[in-house]
Amino acid sequence: MLYYLFEYLDKLNFPGAGLFQYISFRSSMAIILSLIISLLYGKKIIRLLQKMQIGENVRDLGLEGQMQKKGTPTMGGLIIIGSIIIPVLLFAKLDNIYVILMLITTTWLGLIGFLDDYIKVFKKDKKGLAGKFKILGQIGLGLIVGITLYVSDDAVIRERIPVDELPANIELTENIVEFDGVSYQVIDSKSTKTTIPFFKNNEADYAGVVRFLGDVAAQKWAWVVFVIVTIFIITAVSNGVNMTDGLDGLATGTSAISAATLGVLAYLSGNFIYAEYLNIMYIPFTGELVVFASALVGATIGFLWYNSYPAQVFMGDTGSLTLGGIIAVFAILIHKEFLIPILCGIFLIENLSVVMQVSYFKYTKKRFGEGRRIFLMSPLHHHFQMKGMPEAKIVTRFWIIGIMLAVLTIVTLKIR
Repeated sequence: MLYYLFEYLDKLNFPGAGLFQYISFRSSMAIILSLIISLLYGKKIIRLLQKMQIGENVRDLGLEGQMQKKGTPTMGGLIIIGSIIIPVLLFAKLDNIYVILMLITTTWLGLIGFLDDYIKVFKKDKKGLAGKFKILGQIGLGLIVGITLYVSDDAVIRERIPVDELPANIELTENIVEFDGVSYQVIDSKSTKTTIPFFKNNEADYAGVVRFLGDVAAQKWAWVVFVIVTIFIITAVSNGVNMTDGLDGLATGTSAISAATLGVLAYLSGNFIYAEYLNIMYIPFTGELVVFASALVGATIGFLWYNSYPAQVFMGDTGSLTLGGIIAVFAILIHKEFLIPILCGIFLIENLSVVMQVSYFKYTKKRFGEGRRIFLMSPLHHHFQMKGMPEAKIVTRFWIIGIMLAVLTIVTLKIR
């Protein structure tokens, strides 16, 4: 909102109004405001949650210090959501299709998570919202994101095609650039291409999955594959963050690291000069997502002030489902979804540890008549707790691993 006000003031030559034209300035303002909101109003929300007796119900798993967390206020994800949405509304361009989709994602999954927490706390139902309804909500969001990216004229990829390789039916336009002595035609196109790490030609097209239908049919139905992948990634990552949210500050800190990394990737992908230098996909208008990423970083760091060990508040599903969905959709918007297994390696291994534990237990019970376990307890962070490692040390070490994975994610832009 403020962007449009200062854009008008800039036309009137109002001193300093031109600063709002710079993404770097608006991103700085977003992270500062989100920190202020989460720090100042976070405490008031925690007191309100305590007053309403919205406390965490803890199941006794025999873990050290676990029962001390009983009654700690939950649904703190409301702090994160508010700290994201307010700065974005103030400092981002609200007519940007990518910002709109991120606001929809935050609100959509926030409502699903809030409903889940509400049922657990007020209806005293430990299961919360039925799993099928969560999945339906995630599928619905995946459909919205996938179809919007496919049909919107604002969601395009800017490609450089050598003039000599242009199909005969495409006429040359004024957008001709010279690079290394070769003339290229610059074209904004709807594309189902994405980034594949570690390959020299690091772009792949979802149309390749249905290439057996023929080239024309493959291009026609590639969007279906893209939507299915979008739904899967949103579901997997949001549930992965939910699984990770078992120790004080673990999911919050790891999400902050992922958010900062995605902000860097969005800036590089949305800047023609850097995209050209790194030889990566240039996606016009995604630079605006840096403002959103900044607000997300500020919100999670501010929330970590109260969520670090020993936690004064838990984010609940209101926060974990929202953060996971935001990270997933953000990566999809900048066509970096296949970097998620690296960037979100913590969430992935936490999810896999549960799948492996349950699968192996069922298999051994069926074969030997007695279920056996791979880990002392899953998700993985509980395994280390059972081995006697202090909670704060587990969280810190997971953060360190998360930072290493974040650096590797950015480095993949050059390692091919």
